[in-house]
Amino acid sequence: MKILAIVLAGGSGTRLRPLTAEHAKPALPFAQGYRIVDFVLSNLVNSGVSRTYVLAQYKPQSLVAHIRTAWGPSTGGARPAINVVLPTTGSASGEYKGTADAVYHNLHLIARERPDLVAVFAADHVYRMDVRQMVGFHQQRGAEVSIAAVPVPVEKASAFGIIATGPAGEVRDFQEKPEWPAFVADDHGSAYASMGNYLFNPGVLLDSLEQAQRRGETDFGHHLLPRLVHGHRTFAYDFMSNRIPGVRAFEERGYWRDIGTVDAYRAAQRDVLGPVPRFSLVNPEWPIFGDVCRIPRRMASAAVMVSARASRVGMGASPNAPGAE
Repeated sequence: MKILAIVLAGGSGTRLRPLTAEHAKPALPFAQGYRIVDFVLSNLVNSGVSRTYVLAQYKPQSLVAHIRTAWGPSTGGARPAINVVLPTTGSASGEYKGTADAVYHNLHLIARERPDLVAVFAADHVYRMDVRQMVGFHQQRGAEVSIAAVPVPVEKASAFGIIATGPAGEVRDFQEKPEWPAFVADDHGSAYASMGNYLFNPGVLLDSLEQAQRRGETDFGHHLLPRLVHGHRTFAYDFMSNRIPGVRAFEERGYWRDIGTVDAYRAAQRDVLGPVPRFSLVNPEWPIFGDVCRIPRRMASAAVMVSARASRVGMGASPNAPGAE
């Protein structure tokens, strides 16, 4: 099965200021030489996803430089595996207006690659995930759309897209940052939060984006997903069922953190410290790549390309740019 990954990395991260005054949120240094974007890219590489496009926008210089250096040390004569794409400048589509708008303006990439599935993943989370297990779930359910979901305390749920599910994981409703979030069926203390990671059958994604464009809708969470769950076979993939080799007993099961605020950023940094971290950065069976001081041999044949569609980098971003807070 051919999977094309589109990573949304264009957000300005306003709630992370002043840290994001000069960097896009995914490009922020995290710990031990890694940047936040390295977690999603490592998960995709470890899962065998061979083609990834990173959609950048807000202050992209450091993100572009990091991916070029840490993820493409040698072209090896190979076609680029990780591509950084910037919005076209000097035209009406010169700024992405939201996450869905960013993917819409790059539908030609999907047409060119002709994948069996499109993975649209966020670039600003710290976690390990075997994407192949989510793909297996998607296939077993005969899904057209799958949304990775993780339980969060209900008192914190209003900060996320919240998913109401049926007994087989079918999505009955999607609420973007609701004031009164839906509970997990058997646990009124928790709600299912969207991780911002989606799998789409290509035709469904294409049709929904074209319809959204005609309506002036620009965002997955606010616009597309609430509509899709009522018209297409949409399922929630329980991230807690994802199993990663090499995770040690003292680590937090199903560790996932949305790096949305300075407090969350600092807390996640603390979680990787010490002899018994909640989330270890060292796992030879599911390594995190991207540290320029320890570029792994297996990455030596990867190449990174910055799309020539952009005439220059450093352009300002719309407040609703992909991944923006």
